[in-house]
Amino acid sequence: MTEPVPASPTAIDALADDGPEAPPRSKWRDVWEQFTRHKGAVAGGAFLLFITLAVIFGPWLWTLDPQELDIRNKDLRPIYVGLWNGDAAVSWAHPFGTDNLGRDMLAQMISGGRASLAVGWAAMLLSVLIGTAIGVAAGFFRRLDGLLMRLTDLFLSLPILPLLLVAVTLFRQPLRANFGPEGGMFILIVTVIGITSWMPTARIVRGDVLALKEREFVLAARSIGTTSWKIILRHLLPNVLSPIMVSATLGLATAIITESALSFLGVGFPSDYPTWGKMLADAVARMVDFPERVILPGVAISLTVLSVNYLGDGLRDALDPRLRGR
Repeated sequence: MTEPVPASPTAIDALADDGPEAPPRSKWRDVWEQFTRHKGAVAGGAFLLFITLAVIFGPWLWTLDPQELDIRNKDLRPIYVGLWNGDAAVSWAHPFGTDNLGRDMLAQMISGGRASLAVGWAAMLLSVLIGTAIGVAAGFFRRLDGLLMRLTDLFLSLPILPLLLVAVTLFRQPLRANFGPEGGMFILIVTVIGITSWMPTARIVRGDVLALKEREFVLAARSIGTTSWKIILRHLLPNVLSPIMVSATLGLATAIITESALSFLGVGFPSDYPTWGKMLADAVARMVDFPERVILPGVAISLTVLSVNYLGDGLRDALDPRLRGR
C-alpha cells in the first residue's frame, strides 16, 4: 500500500508559528549586559560604591575622633613604612599614622572623604536639576531658547575659580552665623559649585529635546491635545535620561575636584575640619619628610575621580543604542 500524501498546508497554516517565541528582552537588561562588558566601568562603579560605603559606615568601624589631638603620638608613620624602615615610629593603633598634631590619619581620611563626597553628590544633583530644567525649557519653548542659551553662554564665559573665591569670601560669614561653621560652608560650597557647573548639562539636554520634539510620538501627543508639561514629563524627560545620567557622573567628578581645590586654597571648610583637599594643603609643608600625608588623600581623590569617569564612559556606551553591542 502506498502511504497517504499529506495534505498541503493552507495559507493560514503556513503563516502559523512553529512554536512560542522567546520573550522580548528588556531594554535595561541589554543596558546592564553592555555595561558589564566595560571592565573599566565595572571597576569604577565598584570602587565608587566601596569608597561611598567606607565613608558612610567608616566612623562606626573606626571610632577615633579625626579632630582629637594626641601630642604624645604625633608624627607616626603608616604601618607599611616599617617594612623597609625599621627605625620608623609606627603603631597598630594608628595604621595610617598621625599628623604633626597627633590626629589619626585614617580617621581624617574617612571624615574627609565623607565631606568631599557629600559636597560632590549634592552639587552634582543641584547642577543636574538646573541644567535639565534650562535645557528642556530652551529646547521645547522656542521663545525661551535665545534668552536661556545666551544666559548659558554668559556663565560659560565666566572664570569659575575666581568667581568661586569671590562668592566664598562674600557669603562665608553670614552663612556661618546662621548655619554653623560646617553647615554654612557646606551650603555655600554646594550652591556655588552647583550654579557654576550646570551649563554642559543644559546644552546636551537642549540638543536632544530639539530633536525629540519633532518626532512622531510627540506630534501625536500634541494632536490629541496633550499639554506641554505632560509632553515634557511623559515623553521628553524619559528619553533624555541617558545623557543626563552621563552628565551627572562627569559633574560628580568635577564637583569633587572643585571642592578639593577650594579646601587646598584654604577657602573651604574650617581649618580644623578635615577634607581631602585640606589634608593635602596641610601636608605640603612637610611632604619631603612625610610623603604619605600627600599620597593618601591625593590617591583617594585621583581614584575616586577616575572611577567616576570610567563609570560615565560605561554608562554612555550602555545607554546609547548606537554604541550598544559593539
